[in-house]
Order: sequence, then C-alpha cells, then structure tokens
Amino acid sequence: YGVQIGGERWFVKTAGLADDPAPLLPHNQRVELLRNAVRLHRSVGEHPTLPKLHQVIEFPDGPLLVYGWCNGELLWAPRHLRDDPASAFQRFCRLPAAAIFSALDSLFNLHLIASQRGWIAVDLYDGSLLYDFATSQLHVVDLDHYHHEPFRNTMGRMFGSARFMAPEELQLGEMIDQRTTLFTLGRIALWLLGDGAINPQTFRGASAMLQVFRQATEPDPGLRFQAMENFWGAWCSSLRS
Repeated sequence: YGVQIGGERWFVKTAGLADDPAPLLPHNQRVELLRNAVRLHRSVGEHPTLPKLHQVIEFPDGPLLVYGWCNGELLWAPRHLRDDPASAFQRFCRLPAAAIFSALDSLFNLHLIASQRGWIAVDLYDGSLLYDFATSQLHVVDLDHYHHEPFRNTMGRMFGSARFMAPEELQLGEMIDQRTTLFTLGRIALWLLGDGAINPQTFRGASAMLQVFRQATEPDPGLRFQAMENFWGAWCSSLRS
C-alpha cells in the first residue's frame, strides 16, 4: 500500500489476510517471507540502494513492514513491451554508459555487503530494480526470497526470471550459493549494457568489463568467481581500464 500522512509518504507491505486466496503461496509462507525481509534489512543495515525500513507493526494476520517511499520506475517490462522505446528498461539502457556503471556499482556493492552477512540472492531480476531518472538513484526492492547461507535447490525451477537465472536454479538438488548470486548480477549487467549476450559489438563497456561478466555467467559454477569479493575486485579494476 502507498500511504500518505501529512506531507510524508510510506510504502506498507503486508501478507494479506489469512483467509485471502493466494495465487502462489499460502498465508503462513507469505508471512515468513516478510519476516525474512526484516532479517535481511537488519542484517545488512542501511545502504543507499535499500528503501529504509522504518518500522514493523505486528497484527494478527502478520507484520506490516513500513518503508520510506522511493520514487522511480521498475526497469522490468513485459516481453511484448521490452523493445518499446518508452519503457523504463529502454530509457535506462539509453543512458550514458557512465550512469549505468554507477547504478551497477551500487547494485554490486549492496550484494557484496549482503554476501558478507551470509545472504544469497533469490528471485533477483529487473523487476527488483527501481530507478529514479530525475535523481539517478537506484533502489533494490522485493528481496523477500533471499536466503541466508548456501542451500540446496528443493523446487526444481526456482522463483525468478529465466533471463537472469543460473542453471542450478533450474535443477533439483543443486547447490545455491554466492556463485549463483554472481551469475544473476552478471546477467543483469549484460542486459543493461548490451543485448544480454557476450557480444563485444553491442556491449557498452570495456573488454575487461565484458570479461568480468563472462566469468560471472559461466554455466559451470566452478568456473565463475568463487566469492563476491573476487567479483567486486575484478569489477572495480575493469572500471579503471
């Protein structure tokens, strides 16, 4: 819910009522996802890309998470509008490359800190990216599915957008860890700076930067960077190339 009190705006997220029909998950699981989001925010602390979590209000039907309002537009677009020049996704991709580098740097830094606290990205895609074109500010939202510590894939096809998902997110029993997060971050960068492929002709960064994302998105986790710190160091070096 968007809520305005006087001159202040807030975003309030709930699990809905216990007797509401749920298209994907039962009410108790939706409640647990909200509590998971609270744990993540308290673990990671304040970060420029995270909407500020001001308060958690307990009700019989679950918690109300009260966030500060963030202006911006989601970079996600449905498939049939993905090439629409008016979409937020295409407008973002037409920004100067330096502006995209800055947004990606914020995204990567958030996940560097989150990984140091033990968090693995799950269901991270362009619909998690809220960008304010007026202030050039990126916010990362809807991180409820993030998982603390590595775990085994018990779903088969996990939650997420196929354009950004690692092979292990589609295979029952595979390990999901920091290398999975790196794959998703690399895929996001390849879409925002090019055509989603390892293509020097369409990629808007230096060859050293493309090599970083090539390694991050290797299908075999053993060939990727093995930790966020390694990826972060390579990314920072590529910005100077």
